[in-house]
Amino acid sequence: MLTELTIASAQGGLKRRDFSAVELTQAHLAAIEALNGRLNAFITVTAERALDAARRADAVLAGEDAPALTGIPLGIKDLFCTDGVRTTAASRMLEDFVPPYESTVTANLLRDGAVFVGKTNLDEFAMGSANITSAFGAVENPWKRTGEPDTVLVPGGSSGGSAAAVAAGLAMGATGTDTGGSIRQPAAYCGIAGIKPTYGRCSRWGTIAFASSLDQAGPMARTVEDCAILLQSMAGFDVRDSTSVDVPVPEYRAACGRSLKGMKVGIPAEYRVAGMPAEIEAAWEQGIAWLRDAGCEIVNVSLPHTKYGLATYYIVAPAECSSNLARYDGVRFGRRVPGESLDALYEATRREGFGPEVRRRILMGTYVLSAGYYDAYYLRAQKVRHLIRRDFEEAFRMVDVLLTPTAPSPAFAQGEKMDDPVQMYLNDVFTVPASMAGVPAMSVPAGLSGSGLPLGLQVIGRSFDEETVIAAGSAIERAASFAHRPALRAEVA
Repeated sequence: MLTELTIASAQGGLKRRDFSAVELTQAHLAAIEALNGRLNAFITVTAERALDAARRADAVLAGEDAPALTGIPLGIKDLFCTDGVRTTAASRMLEDFVPPYESTVTANLLRDGAVFVGKTNLDEFAMGSANITSAFGAVENPWKRTGEPDTVLVPGGSSGGSAAAVAAGLAMGATGTDTGGSIRQPAAYCGIAGIKPTYGRCSRWGTIAFASSLDQAGPMARTVEDCAILLQSMAGFDVRDSTSVDVPVPEYRAACGRSLKGMKVGIPAEYRVAGMPAEIEAAWEQGIAWLRDAGCEIVNVSLPHTKYGLATYYIVAPAECSSNLARYDGVRFGRRVPGESLDALYEATRREGFGPEVRRRILMGTYVLSAGYYDAYYLRAQKVRHLIRRDFEEAFRMVDVLLTPTAPSPAFAQGEKMDDPVQMYLNDVFTVPASMAGVPAMSVPAGLSGSGLPLGLQVIGRSFDEETVIAAGSAIERAASFAHRPALRAEVA
């Protein structure tokens, strides 16, 4: 089936003319038609645009110098502005917003010939870790627990629509954004690969902001190699983004399969948290064994301020969210709900435009930024963030990468954990520290839980050293023999 191909294999098939870009796109649009009603992975499907782009791709493929992604069907997280295509951030606030411009990341993908099949669902304004806060409905994970065919599992968040679309064969890859784990955690829950690059590696221009000092775009795909191919296109310096860093973009794909002999892999003691399920611990130990067999030296390291990562994140991120979302006031753009006064208009617009989780985070952020609390909370959190970053810098003086679990559990069911926001926030406990430090981190499928659900391992690297992260992730992927599972597509069909 064409929907079971990896990007790397599809590139070869297109060049050999084994199939056309139109046929490849039609296959994925048919899968969306068949499955999206249940999975709800896409908010907007752009079938006609996709087929037009595929026809153009076939014309380009007839020549000799087709760009790397020519004819490859991708899903775009509905947080990236797309010229002429509705961009909602999964919120009623932007329900009818159609940008007149293209984000840098999506423009880069289009430049390289990608075909966009639609805009994927997410937690509203990227705030959530289960993809249940979307104004357009929750996303369903295509995986099922063994013996529980009727139990609906969450795909993780906030990039849950992208993860579900890739896992179910609705798109060959997808864009995600990662603020505290929103690429890596859903990748782990859905059994795919996903990388959060170094902060500043991919432009944030044209991406709807949640927390500006943390947000970073990255790819999600079925294999590490596919993520490397996508990141090659997405990354690069952008003068329009003041946080974009002007450093060369290496050939990421070349890192796949690279020898790991002599590489030092750090195992941070602080990630062995109390109450961690035995199957997560076992997957971690198996990953350590795989890397040791690949020629790596295993080194125990300490990240002493990791224990403050989650608390620090949930001060910094809501504070920046409160500031960024102040622009949605019913006056300049977006949803407007009339009121008898300007204040009443503000209140009505924001009450109806924002869902409960977004309102909760705005309130938290406004509180920690308010007079009398700014020094006690926000400034202190920024100081702790500096210490977290310093811990990583010290560790990377001794090792090349760190290996940890991606999430503290496999995917859970809709309705589980959801009554307690704090329990939901704990899903990000392993991913947040790397986000606070701004370093690259990747989730790689590493096995199955006792209930038959995917488990992910996280590889964390030095700033702007995505190549080493990809090399280590590729070794884990090969050892796990788990990266591409056609059976999954059969299950969801």
